[in-house]
Amino acid sequence: MVELHSWLSHQHSGLRTYVTLQQMTNELAETDADHRAVYRLLSSIIDPFIASFDEEPLPAGVAETTFQRLLAVVRDADNAVSLAPDQQIDVLNKIAAVDLV
Repeated sequence: MVELHSWLSHQHSGLRTYVTLQQMTNELAETDADHRAVYRLLSSIIDPFIASFDEEPLPAGVAETTFQRLLAVVRDADNAVSLAPDQQIDVLNKIAAVDLV
């Protein structure tokens, strides 16, 4: 699995980062079949956030708080690949429950 957390931790908390991350996760879902579920889930939690702020300024407080939550989710996703299958499912379920908006 690509180290998404490492990449994301060096990005700005603006909307462009979310759009880029969603594009990356969509592409990775197509090319990395072993981790397709986690990439699709990450993309799905980003989509409502992008839609909420499309073409509108992103308030700094919202951007930073949401970005920190997203960093934590992506970190958990990166770490999940080394876990036992039942633990991976637990992480996937937690990601599926995340609401960034």
